[in-house]
Amino acid sequence: MTNENDSFIREVNEELRSDQMKAIWRQYGLLIVGVAVAIVLGTAVYRGYTYWSGLQASASGDRFLAAMKLASDNKTDEAVAAFAELEKDGYGSYPVLARMRAATLQAEKDPKVAIAELTAVAEDSKVPDAIRDVARLRAGWLMVDTAPYADVSKEIEVLTDPQNPMRHSAREALGLSAYKNGDFKRAADWYKAIGNDQQTPVNVGNRAKIMLDLLTADGKG
Repeated sequence: MTNENDSFIREVNEELRSDQMKAIWRQYGLLIVGVAVAIVLGTAVYRGYTYWSGLQASASGDRFLAAMKLASDNKTDEAVAAFAELEKDGYGSYPVLARMRAATLQAEKDPKVAIAELTAVAEDSKVPDAIRDVARLRAGWLMVDTAPYADVSKEIEVLTDPQNPMRHSAREALGLSAYKNGDFKRAADWYKAIGNDQQTPVNVGNRAKIMLDLLTADGKG
């Protein structure tokens, strides 16, 4: 008798579940189908975009390498033209990288033009922060030979923060700029900051030590 009761209860439960599912499907069937279709279409679109994005990035990368090859072969004008084209219609980060590389090449002919272009990149809020910092640092180094210390400081002193990975090169540029402009105390301060930073790369630290020794020998340290 117990088995018959259990069997009857199971049949009733199954029938109830069946009726509930039918009711749910009648009420929400179209919505369920719509959601399923949206998921399938969304997955297809995402995969298609990922594939297309990869192709575009690969093509831009090939063009960037080709322009770099022109630069290494001393075909500067052709390289600058190739970078300019990539800046117009490249994909991803390649347009801004091409812009910066072209500015570096232009520095050989006209440093002022290169500095202006690199500064423009550094001030462009649409460019990733890391690339903006690189542009700022490059501009600062180009300014060392021609600009007053104040201009170099305005450009790159922001990079000397203890947490900034570019602080070592920025401090070196500021030390050299101060030295070239006759501000030997400030130069010594920057070189000491380089020496006191335990994370300073060996080559940068060695150059800072040489400059400090030179300043000390001349009684300017």
